[in-house]
Amino acid sequence: MSVLERLLGRERAGDVVIEPMRRRDLRRGIHEIEAASHPVPWSHNVFVSELDLMHKGARYYLVARSERGIVGYAGLWFTAGEAHVTNVAVHPDARRTGIATRLMLALADEAIRRGCSAWTLEVRLSGTGAQELYRRFGFAPAGVRKRYYENTEDAIVMWCHELQSAAYRELLADIAAASANRADVAADRPGGPS
Repeated sequence: MSVLERLLGRERAGDVVIEPMRRRDLRRGIHEIEAASHPVPWSHNVFVSELDLMHKGARYYLVARSERGIVGYAGLWFTAGEAHVTNVAVHPDARRTGIATRLMLALADEAIRRGCSAWTLEVRLSGTGAQELYRRFGFAPAGVRKRYYENTEDAIVMWCHELQSAAYRELLADIAAASANRADVAADRPGGPS
């Protein structure tokens, strides 16, 4: 990562740049991805409120940007030494390309940087792909919230503890290395990254 990218809060991985979400990003791709990802999407005002809380240090939101524009976003909120993943969403055309993994790595880094000892999230019972992603990051099921989504679908509550441990940092390093290898393989294919 270049000095300029570090100063701007950007992390470059392959053809994707991970950087802090800004209000202008809402109309430049976030709302489209949100609508494609959730039956009941967050409103513009909810995102604005979350970004206001980000500026106060209570939230952390990132976007993944490629030459196509914004291709994903993710967020955290912080409380009592723990982090809660609010959302991880990737544009349908960019799914299964490692963007969610890159976003999760950046969220993990921020949770660790802020001294969080654990992080948690809810995931749809039907979201098997998302559940697998979270398991790779050390999350384990801890309970169920009945009818959590749209008052119809259950959510699995997942937790990951000991974020500050050397073992967890090693897990993240392994995930990052695997993600970088995947990006290198994709870049070597005719036509570039998939």
